[in-house]
Amino acid sequence: MTTLSKELDPQGVGESAGDRHHRLRWVILGVLALAQLMVVLDATIVNIALPHAQASLGFDNADRQWIVTAYALAFGSLLLLGGRLSDIFGRRTTLMVGLVGFAVMSAVGGAAVNFEMLVFARAGQGVFGALLAPAALSLLTTTFTDPKERGKAFGIFGAIAGGGGAIGLLLGGMLTEWADWRWCLYVNLAIAAIALVGALLFIGSQKAAVRPRLDMPGVVTVSAALFSIVYGFSNAETNGWADWATITWLVAGAVLLATFVYLQSRTAHALLPLRIVLDRTRGGSYLVVFIAGIGMFGIFLFLTYYLQQNLGFSPISTGLAFLPMIGALVLTATMSTAVLLPRFGPRWLMTIGMLVAAGGMLYLTQLTETSTYAAHILPGLIIMGLGIGSSMAPAMQGAISGVSAEDAGVASATVNTMQQVGGSVGTALLSTIASSAVASYLTDHASQVASNPQYTGQLAAVHSYTTAFGWAAGIFAIGGLLAAALVRSGKLPATPEDAVVVHA
Repeated sequence: MTTLSKELDPQGVGESAGDRHHRLRWVILGVLALAQLMVVLDATIVNIALPHAQASLGFDNADRQWIVTAYALAFGSLLLLGGRLSDIFGRRTTLMVGLVGFAVMSAVGGAAVNFEMLVFARAGQGVFGALLAPAALSLLTTTFTDPKERGKAFGIFGAIAGGGGAIGLLLGGMLTEWADWRWCLYVNLAIAAIALVGALLFIGSQKAAVRPRLDMPGVVTVSAALFSIVYGFSNAETNGWADWATITWLVAGAVLLATFVYLQSRTAHALLPLRIVLDRTRGGSYLVVFIAGIGMFGIFLFLTYYLQQNLGFSPISTGLAFLPMIGALVLTATMSTAVLLPRFGPRWLMTIGMLVAAGGMLYLTQLTETSTYAAHILPGLIIMGLGIGSSMAPAMQGAISGVSAEDAGVASATVNTMQQVGGSVGTALLSTIASSAVASYLTDHASQVASNPQYTGQLAAVHSYTTAFGWAAGIFAIGGLLAAALVRSGKLPATPEDAVVVHA
């Protein structure tokens, strides 16, 4: 469209759907960011409300984990299916179905009259979240084609993916203290409504020119594999690694995952074409997202315990305490993808970011029962935000770089799968390590337990947190080494054709 025609037609009447979609790309980013925020914060916002929900509905501590696990199981096991459905039925359609379904299930959960109804609603949120998350990321991929603009867009999106959990803690604390625990679920209706109106008004049809077939054997095996793995790690968190159910579920998950890989290598219409994950840059990016998911849960879970139980922070104060980390994360996520990634490529950004995050975790290992927020926690949070932001956003962009339009949905779903499974692994692994540290500390200080059990218990709890932070630091460091070893140097390819040139 010429300049004159634009002046005569300022509202864009008569422009093609593609031109309109491009013109509204930054508005579309806002819609997609809202959808992503709803999915990410829902993983933590309910955690703050759990004690109040437990008192209201009258379920015991043994059942409490299912409020979290039901969401994780459904979301983690169905993400790859959701990604492929967005490729088949269109990303806009899948996004809107996911938004409506997520809102309905949130309303059911907010109105829950018993434990079973709440668990059902949380599982339903996971199902529709598995449709929503990959559709949003793949829409971002197809909306922003200019490398510079794509970098800015992925910076914002990556910042939300990295900081959404902390935002969930803050929002959950505010709603629980000022309103009622049920509003931690009802708030999704407002978010989903805004995003749905935005999708209807601004996002055009996103159907692929060639509709891929649905690989049902692949769907069944990978969904069962991811369910088994997530459930196995969730069981390990409560019953330990030696429990027969933990071992059975994890072994079953590994066998099913190996079967899935074998099937994908043999079918012409693979659910997850192996070319997507076997590319060095994409494979390394997926691993970085996975490891970041493990480490981030170490921050949110144990630092929340420390702030509330040791420093006496309220739920709102706890959420506010994480804001500096979010600010640092947003800063480096947007800067790294918009400025540094086009110049230096993803390899060293991910490597340095992971190592900086490891340094932030190491800083937190020096916490004691008398530590203060300003001197002993705030610097570590800022360092963590700088590291996660500069690694997470480039990793998310690297994970979908050079994929064809028909594979964008499943490639995006794999990013979310790695983050979700990483979170489940991190919660179980670090919780088990922390529990072992408590038991070991109490055994080694048996005489102090007898004379002053309350104070010794406090010391044991702090020791468990710092032990978990130390392990998380090591995990982040491993992520940095893997990024340096696997990810290619140079710019990211935008298309499969570019990938052939870059990788030649």
